[in-house]
Amino acid sequence: MADLDGNASAKQFHPDTPATPFGHNIRGASNLDWGMQNRLARILNPATGRTVMLAFDHGYFQGPTSGLERIDLNIAPLAEEADALMCTRGSLRTSISPATQSGLVLRASGGPSVLKELSDEYTAMAMHDAVRINADAVAVQVFVGGENESRSIRNLTTLVDAGYDAGIPVLGVTAVGKELTRDARYLGLATRIIAELGAQLVKTYYCDEGFEDVVAGCPVPVIMAGGKKLPERDALTMASNAVRAGAAGVDMGRNIFQSAAPAAMMRAVRAVVHDDVDPADAYELFREASAEKVLG
Repeated sequence: MADLDGNASAKQFHPDTPATPFGHNIRGASNLDWGMQNRLARILNPATGRTVMLAFDHGYFQGPTSGLERIDLNIAPLAEEADALMCTRGSLRTSISPATQSGLVLRASGGPSVLKELSDEYTAMAMHDAVRINADAVAVQVFVGGENESRSIRNLTTLVDAGYDAGIPVLGVTAVGKELTRDARYLGLATRIIAELGAQLVKTYYCDEGFEDVVAGCPVPVIMAGGKKLPERDALTMASNAVRAGAAGVDMGRNIFQSAAPAAMMRAVRAVVHDDVDPADAYELFREASAEKVLG
């Protein structure tokens, strides 16, 4: 039996103070299990509700694309600058230190290479392996309007069910084929379908007109996909426009690792996303950091 001697006789219950709630800024997460909320808070900064995710999962269908020839040399040094890493389980195990403190989002769908129909995907990882790795979320492509739309929806719902069992969120990625228009009408449809079917996060492309409506119509956090490589100032402007329209951050790959100064670009993106720094000022931060690297 516990020794009760020495306990203070006066107890402070503070009956006039309401119980402290779990405050966070993660959209749509308040009714999720504790473990799932905890994992989401490792992806999205709880203070801002935003994330800077570093995507380098391109190799699963593109092979050693430019900037990803050596993940251990080109990506691993950037890992701690990212709120979360978006990668395959293969690249994580071979090239990223287990000591990383970044959130982990693992690609869980796969199929053909760029040489074939990309929508012909299946689930490519069991949820118990995500548990073994200690992932914070898994990601699946969803081809709304694509040739294999029904299968990709099935991939999503299968992972959502397994994710609830394991307490692991699912990131649904709107996959846009060449024949589909990246406008607010399509992106609003795709993001809403993904959220309605249970994904706790959605990743989609930015559109110049109506992106705020895309975000408003989606009841879970929308993360902007970086897309193709842009000039640094243009990429920073796109990221700023997205978060100011309500996006919960960005998932950038080529606009980071194909930059002339990847670490400087990562810091500039973080300034835009987490500190609402004007993109012109963030670009100056990028230029200054790039110059310091050259001089150093």
